[in-house]
Amino acid sequence: MQLTEPAVPASRRALLRQALGGALVLAGGAAPAADAGRGLAVVYPDLGDPFRQVFTSIIEGIEDKLGGTVTSIAVANEASLTQVADDIRKRGVQVLIGLGRGGMRIAASLATEMAVLVGCVVSVQEAEARTFPVHTLAPDPALLLARLKRLRPAARRVHLVYDPKLNGWLARLAREAARAESLELQAQEAADPAEALRAYTQLLAAADPARDALWLPQDPTTVDDNAVLPLVLREGWNRNVAVFSSHLAHVKRGALFSLYPDNRELGRTLAAAAQRLLSAPKAVAPGVLPLRQARAAINIRTAAHLGIDVAAVQSGFDLVYPSN
Repeated sequence: MQLTEPAVPASRRALLRQALGGALVLAGGAAPAADAGRGLAVVYPDLGDPFRQVFTSIIEGIEDKLGGTVTSIAVANEASLTQVADDIRKRGVQVLIGLGRGGMRIAASLATEMAVLVGCVVSVQEAEARTFPVHTLAPDPALLLARLKRLRPAARRVHLVYDPKLNGWLARLAREAARAESLELQAQEAADPAEALRAYTQLLAAADPARDALWLPQDPTTVDDNAVLPLVLREGWNRNVAVFSSHLAHVKRGALFSLYPDNRELGRTLAAAAQRLLSAPKAVAPGVLPLRQARAAINIRTAAHLGIDVAAVQSGFDLVYPSN
């Protein structure tokens, strides 16, 4: 088994490093007894940048909220899940935060023995979150639709094509969010990419550019970057239909806007949930949760093409494309 320490400044690393039997290195080191992070650990896959930096920022947010260091464990791909779980048990961990798919896998294996929660997961089936909360990276529909209405006040209908196995929970939230914004949500289920492509082709052909908008969710079944995305962006542009996305990368390619994680704030949210679990294990309900700790990105070329006053809205976004 090989677990490694995440990238941190050299001065901090020198203070925090603690080798355990040559097989495990924990970022966080030995904390004082009064340390707010005592009893809490974070486990995540040992990946290169930019993923490592994402995890590091989340952990920094956790430590900000707790006011002290936490034990963080980076797990190599070849590590034995059984050995990692055994080591966590020996540490006397009371609450375990799993980050990413790798962290979720370890957290799930220990969910019957300690309080666990998961964060920084792109997509998850509801069945995977029956016994613990999972904070996904899917932006909250309420935030997305509120942003759409600010950019396109005349919008009345939003189209969503989704895989019910992955995003049934998101569609339910989206219906509530749409009602709050006086929008009609047209949500279509698709079981495979071919069905999704047909749905997009039909809805774009019939879309009213003055009233309709299209939302691309984080859904590997219905949003294929090679087949679906080029079609949707091209037809959306040609028909003046606003296309917004839950993927930051799509804004650079022409989607009107997207929301993306504020990693440090996400860490603070995970820490607050962990504190509640420490004081009352039943206080945090299981289930899939959307991302509310979000920043915003806009494509001003697309905005101008749609007749949006770019100068009036640009200051409300953290990232702007094109960058020059």
